[in-house]
Parts: sequence; structure tokens; C-alpha cells
Amino acid sequence: MSDAPIIAQKAPYAVEVIAGKTYFWCACGKSSKQPFCDGSHKDTTITPIKYEADADKKAFFCGCKHSTKSPLCDGSHSKL
Repeated sequence: MSDAPIIAQKAPYAVEVIAGKTYFWCACGKSSKQPFCDGSHKDTTITPIKYEADADKKAFFCGCKHSTKSPLCDGSHSKL
């Protein structure tokens, strides 16, 4: 089993989210539906992170999987 996430991309994913909708952010980096989970983490010890949108807005989801503010981008990709 792998404990290290794969860097999906070294930039955030800009996504229009809908207030009250729940999203599951891919934390392992293996999903083919980035930035969201498709179940690819099943062979890892990593699990997706639940995100509930508090408003209709553009959210910037972490693409490098190293953000300290997961599931949202904190700029960590610029140091990788």
C-alpha cells in the first residue's frame, strides 16, 4: 500500500461549485476525474476529503495534493 499522494498537476483546479452540494476531493492523485475522487485510492491508505460548498462560487482545489488547506489550494505547488 502506498501512503504518498501522486501529484496530479502543479496548479489548482478551478471549479464552479454549487451551494449545499457535497464534493469528494481526490487526495491520492490517482483519480481520472481530477480534482474529484473516482475510487482509485482503494489500493492506498489515502481517503478522499469531503467538501461542502457554502455558496455558488469558483473554488480552487489543490492539484498537487500537498496543500495544508486541503482540499483547497494554498500555493504549495510552487515549492515542489
